[in-house]
Amino acid sequence: MREVKLSKLSSQMTVLSMGVAAVLWSQAVSAAPAEDMPSTTLQTITVTANSSVRDKVQTDSVYIEDYTPAQQASHLSDFLNVVPGVTVGGTSAVNQRIRIRGLEDSNLKVTIDGARQEGKLFYHMGDITIDPDLLKQADVSVGNNSVTLGNDAIGGAVAFKTVDAVDLLQPGQRIGAKVHAGYASNNDELLTSTTVYAAPTDNVDLLAYYGKRDSDSGEDGNGRELFEDSKTESILLKAGAYIADDHHIGANFSQTEKKGIFPFRPDFPSRSEPPIPQQVKRDTYGIDYSFNPSNPLIDVDTNVYQTKTRILRDSDYINDPGFDFNAEVQTTGAKIQNTSDIATNVGTHKLISGIEHYKKESEMERDFVKAGSDEATNTSVYLEDQWKNGKLTLTPGVRYDRYKSPEFISGGKTYDNVVGALAASYEIAPLTQVFASYTQLFNGPDLSQTIFNSNGDKTYVNNDLKAEEGSNAEVGIVTTLRDLTVAGDALQLSGKYFETDIENYIEFVRSGGTRAGLDCVTGQSGGECQGVINKDEDYKIKGVELAADYKMNNFSMGLSYSRARSEGEKTGYSIPSVTGSSSESGDKYMVNLAYAPTETTDIGWRSTYVASVMPNTSENEIEKPSYNVHDIFMNYSPKQVDGLKATLGVYNLFDEAYASHSSRLNPIDDVATDFEKGRNIKASLTYQF
Repeated sequence: MREVKLSKLSSQMTVLSMGVAAVLWSQAVSAAPAEDMPSTTLQTITVTANSSVRDKVQTDSVYIEDYTPAQQASHLSDFLNVVPGVTVGGTSAVNQRIRIRGLEDSNLKVTIDGARQEGKLFYHMGDITIDPDLLKQADVSVGNNSVTLGNDAIGGAVAFKTVDAVDLLQPGQRIGAKVHAGYASNNDELLTSTTVYAAPTDNVDLLAYYGKRDSDSGEDGNGRELFEDSKTESILLKAGAYIADDHHIGANFSQTEKKGIFPFRPDFPSRSEPPIPQQVKRDTYGIDYSFNPSNPLIDVDTNVYQTKTRILRDSDYINDPGFDFNAEVQTTGAKIQNTSDIATNVGTHKLISGIEHYKKESEMERDFVKAGSDEATNTSVYLEDQWKNGKLTLTPGVRYDRYKSPEFISGGKTYDNVVGALAASYEIAPLTQVFASYTQLFNGPDLSQTIFNSNGDKTYVNNDLKAEEGSNAEVGIVTTLRDLTVAGDALQLSGKYFETDIENYIEFVRSGGTRAGLDCVTGQSGGECQGVINKDEDYKIKGVELAADYKMNNFSMGLSYSRARSEGEKTGYSIPSVTGSSSESGDKYMVNLAYAPTETTDIGWRSTYVASVMPNTSENEIEKPSYNVHDIFMNYSPKQVDGLKATLGVYNLFDEAYASHSSRLNPIDDVATDFEKGRNIKASLTYQF
């Protein structure tokens, strides 16, 4: 398969993708012949030869270097929110939480360089610790549409990829460096980073990165202080080597550590409680190996990893003992996958087979004394066949999971589960495909929130707990129209409808204070124990994702719309959420313009409008107000200094006071709402040599 890579806006004709319909950059499609079909997952659209809609399964790729807000990002929302169906809540980086179609990250597969980021730490803080400056790419699977994703991926997946030396080395270059500095006005944030990379021989590449980000408290659109005084340090080390022509081995280490004075509950950034010292840290180690000989039946990729995420809090700062904790989640795993290309008299097959195993462990210390620990393991095997015959592509798949659950959640119960999937796409006209997919879902009971680990003390262990199951079904169409107004222009239209059914939804029930917990023996409501239960109703999520994207010479325009609504079959209530006010987000509309007036200058504008969400009859539902945010930005790369780029952006241009619908939100009490930053002017300078 030939895949056209991204390039600068001003250099080649592009086709905009739906997933980056909100983005002011586009993908290059170098004058593809008419018989080539746009291969699409509805989000990412690339021109390929002899390809199909299933080559990348519902995945949208955000390339950091080609998207200005991502280059200046300090929070995952700065670039992931451009993907229809995806929202990121939390104002602070210690509280960032990804949601896909309303499902939070406990129902998503999140990886960094292939290493799973498992477990839940504290529902007032986030579980994903990474500085965007480390990243080169983020791939988002909106919905689960492939057996290759597996457990913990009911809502989809997000795969973060850090930068490699080969991404930075110029042709013929043996050693190089990149220095970057950025400033944000709202919270006086200063970022400095240096990357050194080299290819001392033709078969070896090396990279070392160090970055530092210092931030003060910012303010929302109404001038309320968002308490945070923090320092972040990030490290990335990578090495890779080709052995002969067929083997490649690599090793990587990345770390992000953020220390500072944060609110007692970081998702209440304006609350009057004294902020306290807190620390979040992630360490990820990985080794990867690939074997790709000339034999089309063999293309092996293997990775082994360990990642640890920690929250450390010191409440002695406010002389309030009892709230110190050290919460850790560690995941160790390995995955082997082979891809075989098989040609027959009745079409071609791309056969993907794999085996994966991982173990996740949580450990909690409170007031410097070990309070509890737990673990879960999962082993799975899967097989998927992408069979293409003429204009038709069929993709069946099957996966087996053996999941051993946590001891203090469901008594260490083991779940054996088999799921299947089937997808189809058909070229109904030149450059036009229709597609449909159906995927069965499985999600074993997760670890408890780490701060509540107590080795079973005041915990209801649910030996009858069922695993979450269900299905995801999608239908859609994508088409590309060319030469509409001028030679070489392109209009891409795409649309998708989906339904996700979730059975045995697992809910964590807290106890203490005014909260009614569970009976410690029966699990019935009204006791003093915490624990997890299956909701007594099934849920259905329905929605659409649409885009229209146009490119003409050095001008591009994109429109997108996304909607997702969940509903219980008995009550009509939406899916509950312990990490925010509710799982629902308003309909999202995005408008984008990009223009390159010269070869050295790109300018862009984007507008994001999110409609209000009205409460239903559930007492847990609240009204979420609408908001409209505008951003403008510009890149300038002078010809006189090769490798230099200056970027200026104004985010939240009109100083809108708002909270993301994926954040903690209280329409009555502003101090209990996680408001976003107000107007934020960012300037950055990058020099690569």
